[in-house]
Amino acid sequence: MLGRWLRGMAWGLSSSAGSTRGGGGRLNKAPSWFAMAGDMRTAVANQAKRLKSSNEETEKPEENGHQDKRLKRCQEDMEDQNKKFPKRKIVLLMAYSGKGYHGMQRNVGSSQFKTIEDDLVSALIQSGCIPENHGEDMKKMSFQRCARTDKGVSAAGQIVSLKIWLIDNVLEKINNCLPSHIRILGLKRVTGGFSSKNKCDARTYFYMLPTFAFAHKDHDIQDETYRLSKETLEQVNKLLSCYKGTHNFHNFTSQKGPKDPSAKRYIMEMYCEEPFVRESMEFAVIKVKGQSFMMHQIRKMIGLVIAVVKGYAPESIMERSWGEKKVDVPKAPGLGLVLEKVHFEKYNKRFGSDGLHEPLEWAEEEEKITIFKEQHIYPTIINTEKEEQSMVNWLSTLSIHDFSATFSGVQANDRNSKSNDLEGSDDCDDDSD
Repeated sequence: MLGRWLRGMAWGLSSSAGSTRGGGGRLNKAPSWFAMAGDMRTAVANQAKRLKSSNEETEKPEENGHQDKRLKRCQEDMEDQNKKFPKRKIVLLMAYSGKGYHGMQRNVGSSQFKTIEDDLVSALIQSGCIPENHGEDMKKMSFQRCARTDKGVSAAGQIVSLKIWLIDNVLEKINNCLPSHIRILGLKRVTGGFSSKNKCDARTYFYMLPTFAFAHKDHDIQDETYRLSKETLEQVNKLLSCYKGTHNFHNFTSQKGPKDPSAKRYIMEMYCEEPFVRESMEFAVIKVKGQSFMMHQIRKMIGLVIAVVKGYAPESIMERSWGEKKVDVPKAPGLGLVLEKVHFEKYNKRFGSDGLHEPLEWAEEEEKITIFKEQHIYPTIINTEKEEQSMVNWLSTLSIHDFSATFSGVQANDRNSKSNDLEGSDDCDDDSD
C-alpha cells in the first residue's frame, strides 16, 4: 500500500515539473520542489505510523489466544503420538461408589449433575486413550455401558465397551486420572461389533440392608440391637424364591402397563445370604440375577418382601402382584443397591475359545473386586445408613400403604411415597438407554 502511494507521489511530481513550462517556452509559476519533498516525507512518516498501529492491533488478539493455541497444539501432539498405537475395541471392568453422583450415564452438555461417566471420559482424555472430541460425542468411540445405574447406586463389576488407543500401561494411566472411589480393574479385547449392553445375557445385583428391616412390627425389637433369627431368614428366602421364573412385573415399575409384553421379566435366582455384624449393626445381603431389570424393579421386589415379613401384607400379595390388577408395592430405599456382576455366556461360548479373543470372565480380578467393596462400597452403605437412617425412615411409611388398595388408592399412596423418597430415583434400568 505504501509503495503504491509513493509511486503516485512520484508521478504527481513529474507531472508538476512538466507543467512548469508552458507554450512558447515560457515558465509557469510552480510550487518549490523542496517544499513538496518535505511534505512527502511528512506524509510517508504518518503513513508508517498508521501501518505500525494497525499491525499492533492485529497482533494483540493473537497474543491473547496464544495460550489456548499452545494447549490445543499439545493436545494435538499427544493425539498424533498416540496414533502410533493401535485403536481397538475393548471392555473395561469398572468398580465405583455411587454416592454423590447422579447415576452412571453421562449427560453431555449438562454440568449440573455429575455422573460416573463424566469422570471416566475425563480420565480417558487426560491419559491419552481417546481424542478430546470423542468425549464430546461418545458415539465416535462406540461407547456402551452394560447397565445404567441411577443416582447413588454403586457397582463392583460394571462393564463398558469402547474403542481406545492401546497405549503403554493403559490401566495405570487411566486410574491415575480417576478419583480413588472409581477404579478400572480389568481390560479385555473384544470383537469389533461388540456392545456391552446388547451382548449381556444377565445382570447380578445385590442389596445390602440392616436386618432390623425384617423385624416383625408387633413383637420384635426395631433398632440396631436386632439379630435375624434362622426362622425369619428361612421365611425371607422362601418369599424371595417366589420371584424365580418369568412373571409380569408391571406393578414393580412406573414405566409399564399390564398388557405391555416387555413387563415380563425372567429372574434366575434371588436369595438372602447369612447376616454379618459391622459396627454393632447386623446387615444382610440379598442377591438377584436376571436377564434385565426395569426402573425400580429390584427395590420394589425387596420392598414387598419386607412388607410381608414385617406383617403389613399377606403372603398372597406376591402372586397377586403379577396379575393385571394394580397393586400397591412399596419401594425400598436406593441406598444398598449395587451392580455386582454382568454375564456374557453366549459371547464366551462363541468367541471365548476362538484363539483370538479372551472370555469375558474376571476370576483374576476377584480379589481386586473384594478389596474395592470392603474399602469403598460397604463402608459407604454402613456409614450413610447410620448417619441418614434411610431404612428407618422408609420403614415408618409402610403403615400408610393399603395392600388391598384400588387403583385410585394406589395413585394416592404413590404420590405420598414419592414425597418421602429422600434418595430420589435410585435404581437400575437395563432396558433402555
